[in-house]
Amino acid sequence: MDQAGIIRDLLTWLEGHLDQPLSLDNVAAKAGYSKWHLQRMFKDVTGHAIGAYIRARRLSKSAVALRLTARPILDIALQYRFDSQQTFTRAFKKQFSLTPAIYRRSPDWNSFGMRPPLRLGEFAMPKHEIITLPETHLVGTTQSYSCSLEQISEFRHQMRVQFWRDFLSHAPAIPPVLYGLNETRPSLEKDDEQEVFYTTALTPEMANGYIQSAKPVVVEGGEYVMFTYEGLGTGVQDFIMTVYGTCMPMLNLNRRKGQDIERYYPASDVKPEARPIDLRCEYLIPVRR
Repeated sequence: MDQAGIIRDLLTWLEGHLDQPLSLDNVAAKAGYSKWHLQRMFKDVTGHAIGAYIRARRLSKSAVALRLTARPILDIALQYRFDSQQTFTRAFKKQFSLTPAIYRRSPDWNSFGMRPPLRLGEFAMPKHEIITLPETHLVGTTQSYSCSLEQISEFRHQMRVQFWRDFLSHAPAIPPVLYGLNETRPSLEKDDEQEVFYTTALTPEMANGYIQSAKPVVVEGGEYVMFTYEGLGTGVQDFIMTVYGTCMPMLNLNRRKGQDIERYYPASDVKPEARPIDLRCEYLIPVRR
């Protein structure tokens, strides 16, 4: 295999192990080369030093976790292999020019400092467009949750499945579209923490009294970037991470305050207990240009 192929495989492996020990000795052992030879090869192929790249990717994953999860800053720091919150804060501020706490609570989220994963070869940007969404009225149920970045997809999937079971136990037909709304709110008690809420919802016409516990939900109108995904439900989380970790920085878009909107279009014969579900998903992020 040529050097580019070796480094391409290594980059894929690194991306899946950023929360694991990644000393040069460990990485070199995985690649099957001496650490000195691996460092030279990595720099020749990518133009980056391998140690600096790993650190920048860990900090970028940490930045996404700060914005999308409710986990304490120390937990995020330790997950991505920083030995203390102080060490993490120093490194984070150097890359993003903000402390983790301020970064988490900022109304807007811009792409400054984000280091997308290196991809050798052409990257296929998911289908996307900027749209203006009118204020939308739905009915649904809201739950709060706390989990790691890697667990978000499973948590949301469980909430959707429960919602579908509750709905389908009374409804005469499968709804053609299911909404998932994700929102973070700063903690009222601690300056460095936040709460994450996920709402599973339908239009009032589709709910039509079949969901007894549902409450009115208002989706704010405004400008959104909409990315489209088609495939198995198990691939949604990787898709969302690509959107935030690669697409938003590449498009130089600022996320404004508001809810992320998931619009799912299931096949007409889908069953709530089916796993994995084949679907189409439109993922909308509120933006300010």
